[in-house]
Amino acid sequence: MNAQPAAGPVVVSVHDIAPGTAAQTLRWLADLDARGIPATLLLVPGLWRGRRLAGDPEFVAAVLEAGERGHELALHGLHHRAVPGQGPLWRRGVAQVMARGAAEFATLPQAEATARLREGLEELAAIGVTPIGFHPPGWLISPDGVSALRSCGLRYYSTHLAVHTIPAQESADVSARIAAPALSHRPGGFGERFGVRLMTGAARRYARTGRAFRIALHPDDLAHAGLREATLRAIDEAVELGARPTTYAQLLARVLDPVDS
Repeated sequence: MNAQPAAGPVVVSVHDIAPGTAAQTLRWLADLDARGIPATLLLVPGLWRGRRLAGDPEFVAAVLEAGERGHELALHGLHHRAVPGQGPLWRRGVAQVMARGAAEFATLPQAEATARLREGLEELAAIGVTPIGFHPPGWLISPDGVSALRSCGLRYYSTHLAVHTIPAQESADVSARIAAPALSHRPGGFGERFGVRLMTGAARRYARTGRAFRIALHPDDLAHAGLREATLRAIDEAVELGARPTTYAQLLARVLDPVDS
């Protein structure tokens, strides 16, 4: 089943949100708030870069306040680190190249994927967050991981090229696929300059044609001169050309219930 959203949505997301990236997260949020752009914030609840999310109450308060301002809060893995030695060799290789060791769910069997999903949801529930969306680190998730999602009460997950609905475990419904390519930088890599041109050019093209697309903001982007400016320019130009900023949750609502959304 393929679902096509209304013309023109652009979903902006802020990735890798944890105490170790608090400064970068708040910088991106300030930029988006200044523009009135609602974003989806991808939270890493487990131990990553030295601390668990719940271990920084001041930062948690800032994240919850962002949710009150209209930003969506979503689950982004548990520890944001790949699990070594699991899954087919080719899948592990792809995960390493595409996600640089962060593809936590790329090779997991169903039981372990389920356990990590539930632990992540419990960690978020403890700070008052009940997400409806899951974003696997690196946008990579194993077939067993997709199966695990159905038992966890989430409503959608994302991959590089699309957003996918998650039917309830007891439902006979099939998943809907919302085509929406994701644009992001690869800071420090050989393709960094090419990635800047790709993001700005693709954002303009998609906005002009009314195609749904996504722009992903990462904390490490801010450590490289020019990436912040290029990303904000891509967002600004897309909006000027008619793209409508929306969160993943709002996109899902418009597709599945276009009359009420």
